[in-house]
Amino acid sequence: MKIIIGSDHGGYYLKQEIIDHLIGKGFDVSDVGCDTPESCDYPIYAEKLTNELLATPDALGILVCGTGIGMSMAANKKKGIRAALCHDTFSAQATREHNNANVLCMGARVIGPGLALKVVDTFIKTPFSNDERHIRRIEYYDDLK
Repeated sequence: MKIIIGSDHGGYYLKQEIIDHLIGKGFDVSDVGCDTPESCDYPIYAEKLTNELLATPDALGILVCGTGIGMSMAANKKKGIRAALCHDTFSAQATREHNNANVLCMGARVIGPGLALKVVDTFIKTPFSNDERHIRRIEYYDDLK
């Protein structure tokens, strides 16, 4: 499975830890930036990730900024993107099962690296339930965009 990851300066160091973790587990990882901890604008990297994700069937995305809020708001502007801000494993599991989320957003200033890696693992390994009621709700939501 391909994982596309991006961050702004606030999420740079956590992004690097997540990349190392994912590569160690054998995932194909695409890093869309940023490439340094120097100040930058998060919407640029949310757009880069969402563009690549929409062009890559079956991939998942991970976005990290200071809080995760800005990244989730920017990513969700794109039709076909279902970005979820998660800082616990229950939310990561539920958003994959119920919402078929394709982008995990986290805040490096909110979550520590140990828990962040558990959230990442949970998000990636949890499949969508394919339950009719969840499909209906997602289709309704996607039509709103």
